[in-house]
Amino acid sequence: MQIAVKLNGERRSFDRNMTILRLLEMLKIPPGSIVVEHNRKILYKDMFEHTILEDGDELELIRFVGGG
Repeated sequence: MQIAVKLNGERRSFDRNMTILRLLEMLKIPPGSIVVEHNRKILYKDMFEHTILEDGDELELIRFVGGG
């Protein structure tokens, strides 16, 4: 069964019981290189493994870019 999640403003479908960590792995995004906003709250990295996405959740994945 699938759930609908808004990811960076775009509706996406994922399997139920998908964790934030598994989502990042699927998207090939190293967890240490990103900030995750889950339903308008910043999520600590130690919660990625334990936070399960639910139907209707909103996620923003924010990458830091260096430069000068």
